[in-house]
Amino acid sequence: MIVKRFTVGPLGTNCYIVICEDSKEAIVIDPGIHEDEYETVLDRVIRDVKVRYIVNTHGHFDHIMGNRVLKEKTGASIMIHRADRAMLTDPSLNLSWMLGLRIVSPPTDIFLEDGTTFAVGDYRFKVIHTPGHSRGSISILGDGIVFTGDTLFAGSIGRTDLPGSSFNDLIRSLLDRLMRLPDETKVYPGHGPQSLIGVEKQNNPYIRAARI
Repeated sequence: MIVKRFTVGPLGTNCYIVICEDSKEAIVIDPGIHEDEYETVLDRVIRDVKVRYIVNTHGHFDHIMGNRVLKEKTGASIMIHRADRAMLTDPSLNLSWMLGLRIVSPPTDIFLEDGTTFAVGDYRFKVIHTPGHSRGSISILGDGIVFTGDTLFAGSIGRTDLPGSSFNDLIRSLLDRLMRLPDETKVYPGHGPQSLIGVEKQNNPYIRAARI
């Protein structure tokens, strides 16, 4: 498995491209790119692979900005949790209006629910519903890796002062879902550097405080 990370867009969003070396199939997680970034950021990486899915960990604009151009270029299916589906097509819900933007994505092709599995070539992934940052926030669990969107960062957590967010829900998602993963699980967050579940158990101040 090849995992490539690109920091894109106005809020420094981590866009991940996950490629199966054998089948040359790929998924793109959170393509928060401007359309004019496509050629310089994504095209050179995905031109030799088949992008099957565009996976949005949640519906905020900085994670969905590139959905339209990527779908037009590749024909990939857009996947998001049902609770965040309206955010794809409504700038007031995806919060792009806060920056004077009007980000509109094509609608969902495939809804992701807790426990949903999907494959990219030889690799399988499982959806973990981790609400809190948004109602439909999800994490994507693979073999020894988890893409956490804006639920869990290295040393921090996602914002809970936005419409549809809940601090209590996010803490429950962390303690009941993500912190039960093996310590050696690599964490690929929606912003900032990667980490390990074991490191976050020991050092993340929000998780430590929640366990007191």
